[in-house]
Amino acid sequence: MSRLMNDIRSAARRGDLPARFRPADVRAACPGWAEQTYGVFLPKHRRGNPGGYTAYFERNEDGTYSLIN
Repeated sequence: MSRLMNDIRSAARRGDLPARFRPADVRAACPGWAEQTYGVFLPKHRRGNPGGYTAYFERNEDGTYSLIN
């Protein structure tokens, strides 16, 4: 699992990340990553991504993401 994913899971456990979140929420809860990382990481690792990457997130109808447990 990537270091960013570890940071996201830690932020969620601490309550710093809402159950449904956007890249800006991840940026606020997990600072220090390259700016473009926040907008790319979530869709790249969503369930059903076309690249076959490990799915960590579910994309909700409203455009937010949720962690897959």
